Amino acid sequence: MGESKRRQATGEPSPQRRKRASRSGLLWGVVVLVVAAALALAFYLSTPGTGPIGLPSVPADQPPFPAEADRFGVQLGDPEAPVVVREFADYQCPACARFAGTIDQLKREYIDTGNVRLVFFEMPLGQHANAMPAAMAARCAGRQDAYWGMHDALFANQQTWAGIADPLERFTQYAQDLGLHEGRFQRCMTSEQTRSQVEDSLAVAQQLRVASTPTVIVDNIPLTRSNWEQLSGVIEQQLARD
Repeated sequence: MGESKRRQATGEPSPQRRKRASRSGLLWGVVVLVVAAALALAFYLSTPGTGPIGLPSVPADQPPFPAEADRFGVQLGDPEAPVVVREFADYQCPACARFAGTIDQLKREYIDTGNVRLVFFEMPLGQHANAMPAAMAARCAGRQDAYWGMHDALFANQQTWAGIADPLERFTQYAQDLGLHEGRFQRCMTSEQTRSQVEDSLAVAQQLRVASTPTVIVDNIPLTRSNWEQLSGVIEQQLARD
């Protein structure tokens, strides 16, 4: 039986047809990849805050941030700064610890220059057993003018105290490292002198229905990504409007 008749009998395609089919499959594969890439790019550029074109904006149904609530947070910067950054954070939240480095950059580039005022709201979450004591420790340090020093120490050492039963000894060590009066700090902690301040801060988050930490709002614009690129981009946008 000849080769041509054998292929006809078995249904096997000719070498030419196999070659054309191979080229066709390759072409369709390329088309699929191009379409997928185009869709991904369109999604990237159209999602608020995720690309160089779009920054987040104020949602249409969002009321202005109640500025009177700022007194329940801890403030840093010029009270008359043209832009206000508000952060809701949990000291035991890993994402908040990662974002703390961004706050350091914010301080250097915008707060120290008088362009931004930061309002930090403690929002201890129920699933984090040491979040409330940590927030109280920061407030106790604040009574000795060292809130932000304790803020930095808590986030920098989060993994060392987050999982222990009683973090008071660790917090006291941070207070010593900051040069605080140890006895005064411990009395503040053991008598829970600052619990009501933290609870007031938490109440603001609950009333505003803040759902997660960290939540960052620039003026009245909630960020969609907790990173420096978006934070600084929105700040520059707001400064340009003043």
